[in-house]
Amino acid sequence: MKIKRLRWWIIALVCFGTIVNYLSRNSLAVLASTLMTQMRFSTREYSYVVGAFQLAYTIMQPVCGYVLDFFGTRTGFALFALLWSLASCLHGFATGWLSLAFFRGWLGLTEAAAIPAGVKAIAEWFPAQERSVAMGFFNIGTSLGAMLAPPLVVFVQLRYNWRVAFLVTGGLGFVFAGAWWLFYRSPSQHSLLSEPERVHIMSGQGATLPTADNGGRKPAVLQILRTRRYWGIAIPRFLAEPAWQTFNFWIPVYLTTERGMNLQDIAMLAWLPFVAADIGSVVGGFVSPFFMKLFKMPVVNSRLAGIVLGATCMMGPGCIGFTASAYGAIGLLCVGAFAHQVISCMTNTLSTDLFGSHEVATASGLAGTAAWAGGLSFSLIVGALAHSVGFSALFACLSVFDIIAAIVAIVLLRDFGNVVMPLKSLMEHTR
Repeated sequence: MKIKRLRWWIIALVCFGTIVNYLSRNSLAVLASTLMTQMRFSTREYSYVVGAFQLAYTIMQPVCGYVLDFFGTRTGFALFALLWSLASCLHGFATGWLSLAFFRGWLGLTEAAAIPAGVKAIAEWFPAQERSVAMGFFNIGTSLGAMLAPPLVVFVQLRYNWRVAFLVTGGLGFVFAGAWWLFYRSPSQHSLLSEPERVHIMSGQGATLPTADNGGRKPAVLQILRTRRYWGIAIPRFLAEPAWQTFNFWIPVYLTTERGMNLQDIAMLAWLPFVAADIGSVVGGFVSPFFMKLFKMPVVNSRLAGIVLGATCMMGPGCIGFTASAYGAIGLLCVGAFAHQVISCMTNTLSTDLFGSHEVATASGLAGTAAWAGGLSFSLIVGALAHSVGFSALFACLSVFDIIAAIVAIVLLRDFGNVVMPLKSLMEHTR
């Protein structure tokens, strides 16, 4: 028996794993006020707990990418999912901010596999012309997980307690790990893939860079770091990621401290920016094909146009200080979340366009390290300055960062506009 359009079922499975991943990481932000009260630690110490996750995640992304490239997507992602689920459950046994930071760091070490795994799966399962659409649906998982976290975690906390909330969100990861191991295979090995679809997938793999079996080659980390195409992705991700980190870890704190909302208000409203992020993920996926069809843009140029579009929309949260209404603030955060996911879709898809299958997860992980270095740095700045300068000035910085990110991407990647070229020719362009 064959399954029609199996590649889209594969991306649905990847999306499910990303939802579970983000449910685990966003549970902390929802419970932040409760944990700070019950464990008696400050906003500054909360930033250290967040920083433990971010630092571990930052360091581990290229390691996860390398493991995924070396051992394969199926084995690597299932293993990491088991480990992050255990770490998430152990949050429920924390007794203070130090133990919470320890479990948070463990979670960061293992959850770092999610984005490289998703990028690698898309590179394996989709022809180049469909990758941005697949990436858009994959990115939905990041915002769906963040969107579902407030109502789910608040419900479990009010029904039971905060410890059970961590056990519930962590336990879902074990379900995903089993489903991934049972169902995921590469296109060349999947028994449920029809031959016409296999041909369709493989015929589009060479539209950018060769993505056939790597023949046992190890990803060349230093070689990746020496290429301009890597920095054309890494620097924009460094500048854009602080926005997403701020939305994920600080929106509930912002709504509590500056907008005077209680836990029930947060459960009702804090998920709305992530609905907008879902819309941004889908729209972002179709932006690139739209530019290619309407303006006859080459693949990479269409991704760059999408980044410019997202950076323009990111001016929304920069204006948050000009609204006195909490609902207006939520609206501007929705604009920002939409914009970020458009940018994220484009930058992540560029990894599949510019790197081969034997190195795409490693390249994505290395770029992820750059991104999370930016997110970690800005999160610590938020923790140190939120009370003194206010969140409005910090949100304005996010808008400026994304505009600079778009400029850098254009400058470094404009020469790759015509990516339909042999690998040898492309490598010559990176020197």
